Amino acid sequence: MGRRFSAGFVSWMRARRAVYLAPRLGVLNQYPPRPWSFPAPRWPGPAPQSPPKISIVTPSFNQGQFLECTIRSVVDQGYQNLEYVIQDGGSTDDSVAILRRYSSRLSRWDSAADAGQAQAINRGFRHTCGEIMAWLNSDDLLLPHALEYVARFFAAHPGIDVIYGHRLLIDQNDAEIGRWLLPPHSRQALIWADFIPQESLFWRRRAWESAGGGLDESLQFALDWDLLFRFHNSGASIARVPRFLAAFRVHPEQKTSRQLHDLGAREVELLRRRYHGRSVSQEEVVRQLRGYMRMHVLYHYLHRLSWALATSNGKPRRGT
Repeated sequence: MGRRFSAGFVSWMRARRAVYLAPRLGVLNQYPPRPWSFPAPRWPGPAPQSPPKISIVTPSFNQGQFLECTIRSVVDQGYQNLEYVIQDGGSTDDSVAILRRYSSRLSRWDSAADAGQAQAINRGFRHTCGEIMAWLNSDDLLLPHALEYVARFFAAHPGIDVIYGHRLLIDQNDAEIGRWLLPPHSRQALIWADFIPQESLFWRRRAWESAGGGLDESLQFALDWDLLFRFHNSGASIARVPRFLAAFRVHPEQKTSRQLHDLGAREVELLRRRYHGRSVSQEEVVRQLRGYMRMHVLYHYLHRLSWALATSNGKPRRGT
């Protein structure tokens, strides 16, 4: 009996260890939906005397189901110097009606057919002049205080050109279904795979202009990875900040879900060939990312430990 119990306990422990030590990067559905919450930010520096203008572009096409939530997540931040442009691709749902309803809170919006997401984003940015730039897809969300955090970080770190944060995963009902905890930025990891949450990516205009001043309109899936390559190649300084800045929505009609295994795979292979000058096997990618994944697992474990401690003290579970 004792031996059977011991063997069963060891087996259970191994199974639990496998769960806790498994990488979460790339996994979009991690647990059943639950409400999410975050504490007030630990500010990275004082508020700048003159808040920099932040230009955000939202490309959209037939995303009326989520568009209003996306807009509200930006304009309700209350940031004093926001330039928010929405570039719609000629939607046939209720998107245009939503845009008209929020027109007084937007810097600009337009609805016209385009050749894809990259072209829509480029069109939107041509009508902006902010010192700090970002794009937010029409099904994703900015998290509370994100814009003030970004402004303070850039003011406190004048040598940093590009930043991104951790990723919160939400479902179609705005419930939390996962988190990606990112290690500090690694150029080595970036040249093999892109785990950087695009929705949390912000950069200085000087970095955008040095990297060519636009997205590659031939790409439909890996356009953000290509931009990150060009940031690095142009000498931009990139940092991961210790904060959840935005939420990535997972739903059946999402481009990532629908195109990952066909168009997405082809574009990823194209960029790897472009960077490495040869075909790259999946086995090589996994091997090159082992160290980065170990660091991710450590950060994820420490984050879960902080949840457990907060819960045991009778406090609500909170992000970092």
